[in-house]
Amino acid sequence: MKTIKKVTYAFGVVSLLCAACSDFDEVNTDPTSATIDQSRVEYALNKSITDAQQNPDVAERSFVLNWKTAARQHLATGIAGGTYNNDWITAYYNQSASWQQSAALAIQLADEKTKKGLVGHDMEMIPNMKEVARIWRAYLMSEFVDNFGSLPKEAFQGENPQFNSAKDIYYFMLDELKDAVKKINPTVKPNDTEKNYDRAYKFDFEKWIRFANSMRMRLAMRLSEVDGVKAKSEFEEAAKGNYIATNTDNFAVAERSGWDALTGVMTREWNAQLLSATLRNLMLGLGGVKTLEVLSDEKYQTNIKPADYIGVRYDKHYSLYTNDPCAGFWLDGLPQINDPRAYALFVVPGDFDNKEFCAYPSWDNTAKTVKRDLLKEDKTTVLETIDATFTWNAPAIGSHGDAGALNKVYTFNGTNPRLALKYRNNTSSRIFFGAWESFFLIAEASVRGWSVPVGAKEAYEKGITASFEYNGVSSFIASYLSSEEYNNVGTSVSWEHTEEPAPTKTMKMKDGYTKETKDFTYKYPVASQTLYGKALNDKLTKIITQKFIANMPWLPMESWSDYRRLGLPFFETPAVEQPLVNIPTLNKDNYMTQTIKFFPQRLKFPADLANSSPEGYKQAVEVLGGPDDVFTPLWWAKKK
Repeated sequence: MKTIKKVTYAFGVVSLLCAACSDFDEVNTDPTSATIDQSRVEYALNKSITDAQQNPDVAERSFVLNWKTAARQHLATGIAGGTYNNDWITAYYNQSASWQQSAALAIQLADEKTKKGLVGHDMEMIPNMKEVARIWRAYLMSEFVDNFGSLPKEAFQGENPQFNSAKDIYYFMLDELKDAVKKINPTVKPNDTEKNYDRAYKFDFEKWIRFANSMRMRLAMRLSEVDGVKAKSEFEEAAKGNYIATNTDNFAVAERSGWDALTGVMTREWNAQLLSATLRNLMLGLGGVKTLEVLSDEKYQTNIKPADYIGVRYDKHYSLYTNDPCAGFWLDGLPQINDPRAYALFVVPGDFDNKEFCAYPSWDNTAKTVKRDLLKEDKTTVLETIDATFTWNAPAIGSHGDAGALNKVYTFNGTNPRLALKYRNNTSSRIFFGAWESFFLIAEASVRGWSVPVGAKEAYEKGITASFEYNGVSSFIASYLSSEEYNNVGTSVSWEHTEEPAPTKTMKMKDGYTKETKDFTYKYPVASQTLYGKALNDKLTKIITQKFIANMPWLPMESWSDYRRLGLPFFETPAVEQPLVNIPTLNKDNYMTQTIKFFPQRLKFPADLANSSPEGYKQAVEVLGGPDDVFTPLWWAKKK
């Protein structure tokens, strides 16, 4: 009786044998010892998709503390300040390898069964399942290589693999997606039992084709700055096929309560997940929609501030050594104009009756503590008690030094907008690819002059519309799309409106110490000093700004990758009131002029890789093209 060959994981950190599961939760039979007849392709594929949702251990450390932090999706310094944690990295490295291993096993099982001979319904289903496993494996490989920069492509072939460069992996993934789409028969229908083993699409093969083509567009665009010819040809071909174009076709997997792989990736209560300065600057003023239209309840009205009011100046309580244009200010109310998605994503402090108010952590009252003190220089005497109820603030990350030590308000749990409860209570579906991304990719391709089926403006507006639909704010889309109002960094929404803002504008402020009302000269970021370096309101900036907002909160890896690739959208430089020891190139003299050395580029390889496989580690670093460092750019990323 023929049994299935063991598939060895040889990434170099651990050695694992793969198991497939017989239903959503249980292991039916060990494929490493089961016969071909006993093992099924869908068991291994289901295990790979399920486990890749990330159990609470790896989800907190990877999705939240690394990806969301690097992508500036929330207020946290961590890796954005150059730090890294080897245990966190090792957990993701090992688990990602096991997810890829299960996908590889599904492919192996399909091949073995096909060689033995298929009959009946299996003649159609098993070949299709193989192609689905190839598509899914390509996604998993892209996630891994975009974190570390290299990957052993042949890791599951029963021998010690050779690490491949990011370029080799990208070419392989693009080939896999192209070939898999060609070989899938979309007319094949699964039976009711088989549907249970595909958490994303229930083996609707037409939808898997859409996902594969959208993934191919994503990966092709990743090469746009370093391999333009390949990027263009791959993208154009993928865009001719069906792609994810409606939210009903999004690649999404439902979360659930508990402590397993399907527990929500953002559910750990001790992670505050507060509004970031990056998001605040991108959304505030964008789109011309008034806060009063979105938050129409009377309780908000007296807290809404005029459009030309920037806030209260507390320059002794915030570091000014950052290029955040709002550095030093506390907005003692709600902005006159804000992207309507802002209030769908985040709930304002003190809005305890809001059904989306997240009171985490549940074991203390910090989420509902809205009054905090600013201290005098003696660090004990209270200068002023701030009430953060119905305010909208987010400080620059980094080190606020002695100024921050006097400020008990600016990073406190209860005094900042917080991520909506629906993303944290296991009631959502984790999105791996949304319709908005397909359209923003097509819009960018069109701007680059590539041949695509939808024009740049139409694709751009369809992407925004899909995002508005997802966030439940579609009623504002018409006025939003026509708006020429600038956000805090000088970007507007209207596709035709590409005029750059004047370098400065006069706004009203209150002196926090004298309480006098004064004029303040607001300075937009200087385009030439940003990592993008070109403009604040050109077509590409508009596209990536909208893509960044739309990707909140499910797609931090894509937002981080766009920033590494393009330097877009605008990320404020971390504050350096005191030196950030893990970003030694950043200091008080150069913080206004950005370089890639101010922003994390990748995760380091786990320390155990060098110990367990010195030759493998050496090769991994060689094909990386630079030192095993947080600031070494990946092959497809900006180099300056």
